Order: sequence, then C-alpha cells, then structure tokens
Amino acid sequence: MDAPALRIGQVAQASGLPVKTVRFYSDEGLIHTAGRSIGGYRLFDPGVVAELELIRALRAMDVPLPELRRILDVRRSGHCNCTTLKHNIETRIASIDHRLEELSAMKGELTQLLNSWQDCGGIKEG
Repeated sequence: MDAPALRIGQVAQASGLPVKTVRFYSDEGLIHTAGRSIGGYRLFDPGVVAELELIRALRAMDVPLPELRRILDVRRSGHCNCTTLKHNIETRIASIDHRLEELSAMKGELTQLLNSWQDCGGIKEG
C-alpha cells in the first residue's frame, strides 16, 4: 500500500524548511508534485522529503540551482552520481580552505594595523 501524499505544510514540517522554500523548489522544478488536492493544495510523495534533505545539503555547499537540478535529474534516472557529489564536496572544501587563508591574512593585517596604532589626540568617543 502506498503512503498517502503529503500537503506542502506537512512536507515543510518534515523537512524543516519553510513552506515558502518548498514552494520555491517546486516552482523551480527541483521537486515534483504528485498532484493537487480537491482544495487545490500541492500534494507530494513522501520521498520528496529525502530530496529536500539532499537539496538542503547541496545548497549549504553553495551548489547553484542549475547544477542541483542536474544532480537530481541524474539521481532520479537511477544513475549513480556519487562522483559528481564527491567532486562538488571536494571543490567546496577547497573553496572554504582558500577563504580561510584569505581571512587569516586579513586578520594578520588588521592585527598589525592595530598593534601599530597611534592615537591622533582627537576627541575620544563614548
């Protein structure tokens, strides 16, 4: 017996995402509705919650929507996309490492500036 379809509010609650975000992903074609209720509510298969978890994880890695759509399409077709996901994660880690290096350098420059600071003798704030 198939699990009953979920309304958008139920999907939002199960995924931990706002209804507005679930609606956006639906409108963008990243997730698919199973139809509409008699009252016009979007209905989703329960499996969409797992897709939203993947979307959330990929968006946290700043994967752009077109790439995310491609990953989901490949996944839905039954082909393994582990290599693509692994590459995206490795790329994101490298990006974070680069950003940390930039921030560390910036911190060093600001620390040096602060340590060499000389009061100008002006009016003190506060």
